[in-house]
Amino acid sequence: MIPWVLLDTAKIPGSWGELRLKKRGAEFSIMLGSNELMNSRLSGSEEALAQLTCSRIRQCQKPQVLIGGLGMGFTLRAALAELGPDAQVTVAELLPAVVTWARGPMAEVFGDSLADPRVTIVEGDVGSLIRSSRSAYDVILLDVDNGPEGLTRKANDSLYELSGLSSVRTALTPGGVFAVWSSAPNRAFTQRLHKAGFRVDEVSARANGARRGARHTIWIATKQGA
Repeated sequence: MIPWVLLDTAKIPGSWGELRLKKRGAEFSIMLGSNELMNSRLSGSEEALAQLTCSRIRQCQKPQVLIGGLGMGFTLRAALAELGPDAQVTVAELLPAVVTWARGPMAEVFGDSLADPRVTIVEGDVGSLIRSSRSAYDVILLDVDNGPEGLTRKANDSLYELSGLSSVRTALTPGGVFAVWSSAPNRAFTQRLHKAGFRVDEVSARANGARRGARHTIWIATKQGA
């Protein structure tokens, strides 16, 4: 068997955690401790996050989309495939190293997505972008943790609390859509989304995009009211 090779590491701000980028043959893995956050062979549910959400705004003129977390670009590439030429996609990535990996050792995984004129990469906290925005985005996609709690750093907890969801609602345009990827269901989070003023659909998606593999959860929450 081909052994894994450690390519690089990156400290997570505000955390003791460290991401590790590994490669085995043509396969890439990003690890946090013993947890594999993503693998280049398993993109199905991250792609579904973008496909299921962006398909709901096909009638929107010049849609503005915010993606929290660059990762391996699965969500970004799927969003670009769904959106028209007038869309604008902002990707907020907290760790500059992840952007460097995307343009360096993982360039083959990303293809030409980072060079797409619709794409803007912001090296910073997606939570800060959300809190500073008002009716700015038609879609907000979050894939920055393993679910609605701060896995990579505790500061992310605020994204999923009622105060954070209120900021998301403010940042969305009327009828805008907020979607969150998770490795597992979370009933309390579903209830918070309803309480924050969203109409919620909870969808199960396979990690490998087929009928096998782990089931992941996607919340698709539509802003209700004015």
